[in-house]
Amino acid sequence: TAKATDKSNGLEDTPTQFVGKGEADTQRSPPFSSPRHKKSGSLRLNGASKEQKAPGLLVEDICDKDGERLTSLAWDDKPKPQRTQTELAPAGIGASMLIPRNFIQKTDRMLSIHFAPNSVPLKRRLQTLMVLSHTLSIALFLTAFFLLCAIPLFWPLLFPYTIYVLLSAAPHSGTLSHRSPFLRSLPIWSLFASYFPARLHRSARLEPTRKYIFGYHPHGIISHGAFATFATEACGFSTLFPGITNTLLTLDSNFRVPFYRDYALAMGLASVSRESCENILSKGGPNGEGMGRAITIVIGGARESLDAQPRSHLRLVLKRRKGFVKLAIRTGADLVPVLAFGENELYEQVTSDSHPFVHKFQLMVKKCMGFTIPLFHARGVFNYDVGLMPYRRPLNVVVGRPVKVVQARKGEKVDEAYVDEIHAAYVEELERIWEEWKEVFGVEKGVELKIVE
Repeated sequence: TAKATDKSNGLEDTPTQFVGKGEADTQRSPPFSSPRHKKSGSLRLNGASKEQKAPGLLVEDICDKDGERLTSLAWDDKPKPQRTQTELAPAGIGASMLIPRNFIQKTDRMLSIHFAPNSVPLKRRLQTLMVLSHTLSIALFLTAFFLLCAIPLFWPLLFPYTIYVLLSAAPHSGTLSHRSPFLRSLPIWSLFASYFPARLHRSARLEPTRKYIFGYHPHGIISHGAFATFATEACGFSTLFPGITNTLLTLDSNFRVPFYRDYALAMGLASVSRESCENILSKGGPNGEGMGRAITIVIGGARESLDAQPRSHLRLVLKRRKGFVKLAIRTGADLVPVLAFGENELYEQVTSDSHPFVHKFQLMVKKCMGFTIPLFHARGVFNYDVGLMPYRRPLNVVVGRPVKVVQARKGEKVDEAYVDEIHAAYVEELERIWEEWKEVFGVEKGVELKIVE
């Protein structure tokens, strides 16, 4: 089998701005309370091979027990030795000037909250800051907008800007004219991705002369894995899939939020409306007909976010969702299943079984407004038990093999039998990814993939 660094894999000229595995020697979020089986996913046990490509950058081939191979990028981050509290104190100041360790331990026991130690490395602090900023991005941009609205000096600018936001067709025009490769490739996104850390794995090469629809599963609470791997270059999408311009799709309402819509468009996001999907897949590329274009849709949507429970079966809302298959047939785009191992493990959520009335209310909000409000929690900025920050748990996003689709003739009605055939092939590829890689990426024993609704 060819090594991952062969030219046939398209990874010869690998840039060096991609993410790594984070620091392994500092305290992480509390582990699951339930016992986990011994993972068979270590590089040594599963036949993974590494070869140095650039300072710190590794190209890895991970193999399962049957010889199936995934290709991904990673940083070779060697953890730095931690300094003691005494070493952290400035010259001439004793360790007694810092918060006593026994005081922190007593406080932890009283409150049942594990606080972050004083000696957390700066890099991990910056990773937390990036994830916090992304999680609160809509609220931050809205706050900035209303603060400017309180200053009459800005009214002559804000009034026409607001009208422009409400009437702009940029989110669904398909031109991607606001997309900024510079912003998508900034090193700050490496901090975001290495917080978990997030990794993107390729099952097979994709031809840049085709167009694709990536179906991302599961939705999770906020789909952090989709943003890290498909909205930024932190995980090396352009290196693993050269010649393909991918657009992550989100709700159209997000592009009516002042300031945030400009940020989202610059990150290459677009509306998930039917018009937007068809425009993206029919414009641009070498021939002006969308070749080399791709879109990423989180298929399960808001409904699936209510089933995002850690340490439980992976429930995918997919059985009756066939609109993306019809879209693929109309545009001639191949379908590419994507399965994110660990997306549902980032947050704890109120279960529907224990709170049925809350669950019914959430479904009602989903039906009326198009989105829902999961009641979730995870860790905080300075503690490991309470807050809205995601846990530091690995995200492994596996891109499956493409399902070839034959385009329907223009104006011809899509054959329902062919839709069912392509949908079945798509589900089969998703199940293959799950069965072959669930042990490698540490899924607990007894957890199964279930296709629902």
